[in-house]
Amino acid sequence: MDAQTLRAQAFKALHERNEAFVIPNPWDAGSAKMLASLGFEALATTSAGYAFSRARPDGGLTLQETLENVRAIVAATDLPVAVDLENGFADDPGECAQSILQAAAAGAVGGSIEDATGREGTPIYCFDHAVARIEAAVAAARSLPFAFMLTARAENYLHGNPDLDDTIRRLQAFSEAGADVLYAPGLRNADEVLAVVRAVAPKPVNVLMSGGLKLTVGQLSEMGVRRVSVGSALALAALGEFYRAAEEIKTSGTFTFTSRSMPYVQANQLFKG
Repeated sequence: MDAQTLRAQAFKALHERNEAFVIPNPWDAGSAKMLASLGFEALATTSAGYAFSRARPDGGLTLQETLENVRAIVAATDLPVAVDLENGFADDPGECAQSILQAAAAGAVGGSIEDATGREGTPIYCFDHAVARIEAAVAAARSLPFAFMLTARAENYLHGNPDLDDTIRRLQAFSEAGADVLYAPGLRNADEVLAVVRAVAPKPVNVLMSGGLKLTVGQLSEMGVRRVSVGSALALAALGEFYRAAEEIKTSGTFTFTSRSMPYVQANQLFKG
């Protein structure tokens, strides 16, 4: 059995537990290796975090750039890796399906497709088209020789439309289309999380813990959530500390930030392994 199949089996098994697991979001190979050293069991890429590292805004990457990063992250650790494929980098369902196949070829054992268009005027695909895209992505995932965990995302809350009913309707349709994991980033409170979990049960739900939602892994697990991600939060934490350190040098000429830095010896040893 090859390494990718073993990773796929391990990733699928994580979703079948009776408690939530955390899937943190590295933005490059180095951050992936750091997360693996802490004992996390799987990783998911962040499109925003990687875009920022390439001096781009979120949504400013190409599929090939995304796949290049996936290959580097997969090579850096032995952990299962899922990839943020944004909207599949295409409107067309068939092209969206091809993005799934290319992600698998890059070493990923899971990936997400969202119903956001990337266009300001019409930020969310109409219902039927959104479902057709997930159906095509599911067909592609099922054609692979290993269990590729497909996550379907309903993006209403991230695009100014906190409509729980429509979000649940979409997630239920995505579930019926065969998606393995359901995900509505931007949920605002425990009641909304519970509503989503109950609406798509027994399918596993991913919850984004980044921003206003203030719940612990234990609380989410008790609600029936099976996967917890942080999106760009870790990348923003790193960028924030970097910016504050540089700002201190520029504005005050001091270097107190070094007392908070990871020791050189620790960082160097981490990347030797």
